[in-house]
Amino acid sequence: MRIELVKRPQQSALFSALSPFIALGLTLIAGAIMFSLLGKNPAEALYYYFIDPLTGLWDENNRWQLHELAVKAAPLILIAVGLSVCFLSNNWNIGAEGQFTIGAIVGSILPVMYPDLQSWIVLPLMLLMGMIGGAAYASVPAYLKARFNTNEILTSLMLVYVAQLFLDWLVRGPWRNPGGMNFPETRNFHEYAILPEILPASGRAHWGFAFALIAAVAAWFMLSRTLRGFEVKVLGQSPRAGRFAGFSASKMVFFAFIVSGALAGLAGISEVSGAIGQLRPTISPGYGFAAIIVAFLGRLNPLGIVAAGLVLALSYLGGEAAQISIGVSDKVVRAFQGMILFFVLACDTLIHYRVRFVGTPAVKAAEVSQNV
Repeated sequence: MRIELVKRPQQSALFSALSPFIALGLTLIAGAIMFSLLGKNPAEALYYYFIDPLTGLWDENNRWQLHELAVKAAPLILIAVGLSVCFLSNNWNIGAEGQFTIGAIVGSILPVMYPDLQSWIVLPLMLLMGMIGGAAYASVPAYLKARFNTNEILTSLMLVYVAQLFLDWLVRGPWRNPGGMNFPETRNFHEYAILPEILPASGRAHWGFAFALIAAVAAWFMLSRTLRGFEVKVLGQSPRAGRFAGFSASKMVFFAFIVSGALAGLAGISEVSGAIGQLRPTISPGYGFAAIIVAFLGRLNPLGIVAAGLVLALSYLGGEAAQISIGVSDKVVRAFQGMILFFVLACDTLIHYRVRFVGTPAVKAAEVSQNV
């Protein structure tokens, strides 16, 4: 007996629209069960995850939570918008976390290696270098797929660990702050290398969030109003039809990966120059992987990704609140986010496909012989 997925001739428009909400509902149920097994009060845990962070958003005395939400959402939205272009074109970039890291490293060259270079031009150059670094790193799995038909899922994922280990080596070795008491970190960025805050008087939300909104609108326009967006969708849905239309699949591989890598690199340098102010061994709580959840939760629509990014950023704030209030570990937070991705993909799959149980040839032969 084996299981097959058979494409439905018609998909329910209602359930397609309700799919993200069904997935979130199932996540809440599964999360409640998980917290019960951990010996925690499910209602209390879910309250700290989703309600407690919201209670301070509109309180004049707790506006910092709104800024923290923007800080957490900015890299998620930036990376997820790039991933949506990849996924729509049927290119599976799973290594955005590595491109985020390399973008942060390349963008930090100026303030770390040339701290005396202090001018208004430093920050724009850092942002540009971060995008170039992320795009260049993403072009490695793109080249391997286009030239050797290598599985991009494996190559992009393995390059994540290369980037993380390279960052760890840099901050513990050649880039370590000489006046940092031997801690594994670079020197603090000077004022010309810091991404400004949007409203300095009320919180630390920086212009990375504005970059994320601009990227989402630009990607939406490109995908829905330009020939390049049409090419992305055609090659993603039917490569054969794309070839008949004269579109190049190999060029699309490079285009999708470079766009995705550039946005991940921009997210990396924005996070380092805006929220952190230096390089450390760990600069991301897993934004590159969480952005995959955001992309699918937003149905690969750049505008939907903005809303999805805010929802998942809320889960980061809620996870931090739950760790402090009820004493759960960060592993539980990541497991909860993984549940969101699982149920989003499961709901989408079951809406577009039906499950069919098929007997193996041996079983069928046995049944025929018994009937004879």
